[in-house]
Amino acid sequence: MAVTFFIFIVLLKLSAVDSSHNITNLFKAVLVFGDSTADSGNNNYISTPFKADHRPYGQDFPGQIPTGRFSNGKLVPDFWVSLLGIKQTIPPYLQPNLTNYDIRTGVNFASAGSGYDDVTARVSDVITMTKQMSYFKEYIKRLKKVVGVKVAKSIVEGALVSISAGTNDFTISFYDLRTRRSDFAIGGYQNFVLKKLQSFIRELYKLGCRTMVVSGLPPMGCLPIQMASRFTRNCLKEQNFDARIYNQKLIKMLHQIQSSLAGSRIMYADIYNPMMEMIQHPQKHGFTETKIGCCGIGFLEAGPICTPFTPLCLNPSNHLFFDSIHPSEAAYRHITKILLKDVIRYLNISSGHHVL
Repeated sequence: MAVTFFIFIVLLKLSAVDSSHNITNLFKAVLVFGDSTADSGNNNYISTPFKADHRPYGQDFPGQIPTGRFSNGKLVPDFWVSLLGIKQTIPPYLQPNLTNYDIRTGVNFASAGSGYDDVTARVSDVITMTKQMSYFKEYIKRLKKVVGVKVAKSIVEGALVSISAGTNDFTISFYDLRTRRSDFAIGGYQNFVLKKLQSFIRELYKLGCRTMVVSGLPPMGCLPIQMASRFTRNCLKEQNFDARIYNQKLIKMLHQIQSSLAGSRIMYADIYNPMMEMIQHPQKHGFTETKIGCCGIGFLEAGPICTPFTPLCLNPSNHLFFDSIHPSEAAYRHITKILLKDVIRYLNISSGHHVL
């Protein structure tokens, strides 16, 4: 959207007070792993009902087309590549017509419905994190063919790696379907998920990645689908409490793992507090509705249930959520603004041994 460029110019000027870095020269590529908050269309190319390849998804995306992104427009990874001066959006790895330029500048491996626990992804027949890692290894081989071994190594080392998952593990596998309840109490499952994430980070490091941004959990109890399925419009305090405890454990883990990986820069991306800020002070951020998604009547409408025949709000930008699970482009833009400031501050003060 045209306004996006203007917003980022303003942000960069504001950030210049604190930064001597040229943001457009920070990273050579962006590589993305995760779930529907990051998936730019990989699910379009697999056999799963969890797709966003139909309207009203994408109605505010350039060209007003559904791309597989679970929102009305762009996602945080799209804003990142645009902000960094690399390209306007980041393509899904499974897109058949990827160009050599796409390969050089980064692709997206995320899959809506996925989680660090592969059991979560199998429920929805989507791409597990294990498979995403396999695709990344394939990507590296293709990158080497495009630019050569030496340059490929440099691109991977110089890439910004975004990892955004975990919500489905808890909302699907623990709270709703309860497939993991017989195996774990909540604390044990948090530790299990974090151990999976730790292994994932170590594998990325082994393959050459050095700079990673790892997202924490959002206030899961405030997702419209979680509230509606309990027949309430109030945030579920227990789920939010669990998210905060998980995030505290994640921050501690990232400190520990970074100290053991020489030359790594591993940043914690705080999603919880920016979203709570928008929920508690909606008008401050231009929102008039924070408990019901724009698509539908505010119950379970998402993915195959959010269709061209589903009632739609007049202005998605007024809604924190576009459907019953996923934020609107306006919300993602605000989150990117916060993350931008955090990353710039991190790069200013970090010698590679600190986490935000």
